[in-house]
Amino acid sequence: MGQEIAEPDAVHQDVDRFSLRSTLLVPASPEEAFTAFTHLTSWWVAEYTWSGPDFLADLGIEPRPGGMLYEIGPHGFRSDWGRVLTWEPPHRLVFVWQIGPDRVPVPDPSRASEVEVVVEADGPGLTRVTVEHRKFDRHGTAAEGYRQAMTEGWQDMLTRYLHSVRRRPHSA
Repeated sequence: MGQEIAEPDAVHQDVDRFSLRSTLLVPASPEEAFTAFTHLTSWWVAEYTWSGPDFLADLGIEPRPGGMLYEIGPHGFRSDWGRVLTWEPPHRLVFVWQIGPDRVPVPDPSRASEVEVVVEADGPGLTRVTVEHRKFDRHGTAAEGYRQAMTEGWQDMLTRYLHSVRRRPHSA
């Protein structure tokens, strides 16, 4: 999957049948950690997008409740793949994950899973970031398999997120 980044102990994961909680410590303030998380282009795995690494133009989050998580592909084609439920920088973000197990968009949010990101100071210069992807049961019979696949996916993405935070210039 593109450039591999191996750091298996950086992201701790707890799984349940229909949920996954990933936790990591990042060397940044909560404000820096939240900003880095919401700038998806700096860490999201381009191979996980519909456009792919060769054609992806942008990934973004409209920073407000009701805002969309989106991908811009070739020729300006836009695909919305999530909706912000809670926007509370720098501490909390909740969004609906409107991508099905078959990678097909899920237009009905009541049939989509949900992601909550909680950002908390954890000592001098460190922030704990917890990402809970839950309600996989909304995806129907493929729910458990999807949660298993996303366990590996979030491990990869959050390891990349950690590396992107480490590369960012930090406030004094």
